[in-house]
Amino acid sequence: MARRRGWGGSPPENDDEASRRIVAAAVELIGRTGAEISIADVAESLGVIRQTVYRYFPSADALMQASAIASVDGFLDRLTAQVRGIEDPAEAMTEAIVFTLAEVRRTPHLGIMLSATSVNAHPEGMTSEAAQQFGMEMIGRFDVDWEHFGYDESSLNGLVEYALRTMQSFFISPGNPPRTEDELRVYLRRWMGTAIMAQLSV
Repeated sequence: MARRRGWGGSPPENDDEASRRIVAAAVELIGRTGAEISIADVAESLGVIRQTVYRYFPSADALMQASAIASVDGFLDRLTAQVRGIEDPAEAMTEAIVFTLAEVRRTPHLGIMLSATSVNAHPEGMTSEAAQQFGMEMIGRFDVDWEHFGYDESSLNGLVEYALRTMQSFFISPGNPPRTEDELRVYLRRWMGTAIMAQLSV
């Protein structure tokens, strides 16, 4: 079959392995270039044709999102340490967003995931399954009793979408001049924090 050709002479044993190897190749390319990559770039690095990659990922956006998810484990560990002990949801989310925006400069995969192409031709990118999965994993690291503050699974998904959109907006347009981290904390705590705490009254 076509999908078993190429692969540096060592074809994958099954579809799961093929998908993992495609993502791994994309992660390596992003880490090396610090930029978005194309299906053609990944196919060339694996020695396969583009159609082989498309078999597992329908678009470059889908592959970029999967690559971002696969490469941010280290970021999530650092985030966990940053928000450890913060039990107030508004404080935890504020700190997480400030930390994430700072980390974007050091983690190309994370920046690509947040900026993606969702502000241009693909506005659905920011609410993709992969992006939501990342966000749910992120807030799952908080020491927050979400249920105590009125959050169920549906409202947590809404909060994740809100947080992702907020981070993306600051990543793309940080302001002129950009706020310092302390200024950003004050801004987010006042405006975003109010919205987060409003869930108690819903």
